[in-house]
Amino acid sequence: MSTTTVAPDEAEGTKKGGKKKLLVMVLAVLLLGGGGGYWFFLKPASAEEEKPVPGEVLPLEAIQINLQDSHYLRIGLALQQVEGGGHGELDGSKALDAAIDIFSGESMEELSQKKYRHKLKKELEHELEELYHEDVMGVYFTDFVMQ
Repeated sequence: MSTTTVAPDEAEGTKKGGKKKLLVMVLAVLLLGGGGGYWFFLKPASAEEEKPVPGEVLPLEAIQINLQDSHYLRIGLALQQVEGGGHGELDGSKALDAAIDIFSGESMEELSQKKYRHKLKKELEHELEELYHEDVMGVYFTDFVMQ
């Protein structure tokens, strides 16, 4: 039966080679991790994340909306357009229709509360962003009278 013996120098060479490979792998992982961290956390903001620039404000005619218990709301809106957005003049009828959908049937007591009015305004802004494909960036109440 033959036995193979490894010289002491060869045994040390395989240990050193294993340590070198491990060191190279650890450095590669650290470099990749650092690059990934930079990409996700420190990369410059893209153009999509820039805030839109306000454009013209389009005032709309005030309308009357029926509320609960024979009350009504007269509401006037103005749309804050995005600079350079849109295809010419916006059609305000979409905004008025959305306002009717959101405010009709509400109670006068709820609309008297500032928080509730603010909530409905945010809902209207969200609806207008969808209707106008982000050509509108805000809505202002120019008239808000309940009776």
